[in-house]
Amino acid sequence: MSTPRVYVIHENPEWFPPLAAAFEAEGVPVQEILLTEGQVDLASEPEPGVYWSRMSASSHTRGHEHAKEYTRALLGHLERAGRQVVGGSHVLELEVSKVAQHGLLQRAGFDVPRTTAVFGTAPLKDAARTFTDGQDVPFITKHNQGGKGLGVRRFDSLAEFDAYVDSPEFEEPVDGITLLQEYLTAREPFITRVEFVGGEFVYAVRVDTSAGSFELCPADACAVPSGENSPQVIAGAVCEVPGTGQQSAFSVRTEVTAQHPLVQQLRTFLADQRIQIAGVEFMETTDGRTVVYDINTNTNYNPAVEETAPASGPRSIARYLGGLLDAEYATAPARA
Repeated sequence: MSTPRVYVIHENPEWFPPLAAAFEAEGVPVQEILLTEGQVDLASEPEPGVYWSRMSASSHTRGHEHAKEYTRALLGHLERAGRQVVGGSHVLELEVSKVAQHGLLQRAGFDVPRTTAVFGTAPLKDAARTFTDGQDVPFITKHNQGGKGLGVRRFDSLAEFDAYVDSPEFEEPVDGITLLQEYLTAREPFITRVEFVGGEFVYAVRVDTSAGSFELCPADACAVPSGENSPQVIAGAVCEVPGTGQQSAFSVRTEVTAQHPLVQQLRTFLADQRIQIAGVEFMETTDGRTVVYDINTNTNYNPAVEETAPASGPRSIARYLGGLLDAEYATAPARA
């Protein structure tokens, strides 16, 4: 067998370079397992190491329609063999289901958006009428298996929604589940994303939304189409993207620390759910609510934020996984 190392299970090479650099800087041996195709000998013993799954709910948008199923198969094999897996099978099921996320957050006592899950396309119009009590009030849609703001649209009337459902513009969810969700208005034009590694707070990110027509970025997206199918780019002059002279919508929210009550509540929640690495998004609304609406278990990090943050997300991950590797294989040769 090979020397123990960290194996990173994913399907998008474009997201990997900052992580590769972090593992190199921390002296942690790492190897990618790209789950776009391949094979696993189910009679074999997996290579020694720590396995980190960061499979994305949006993998199907990159032509990797079966990556989720490949990951389910591989994680099961690794877990049955007793290998240490970070972001294991239970975490994958949360990543690919906002219904599951919503249910767990609600049960844990967080304020979550009022949401209805609609199975299939035919019931959508009637479900929208039930959801709004037949009134023309704003609401949004999103895909259950999301990422990248898939299916996120605002509608201000039932007629507008009906026309969308009947049009060629309708976005069919990959799993057939569309969410109807209450439209919330942010107290100030930003949402917050709190990053955790190894179950511990790293930093909080302020995502500015002032340049868009929305006061709310209602999902894990920074470009949200409106009901009229025109892009509403959510961006803002918050900080400069290193080396470009351009402005970024992302900055460190310094007043949100590890001692913040919501951060402490989220830390407990992630520990209870055995989620070691995640970014959790919330919004503070005009009517005084603090609404938690998304858990990202394959979190990425913004370069502008990394330039000014008190700690590095990728370096924190490399140190955490390197520590697990050392603890698991204490008799292996010491790392440099």
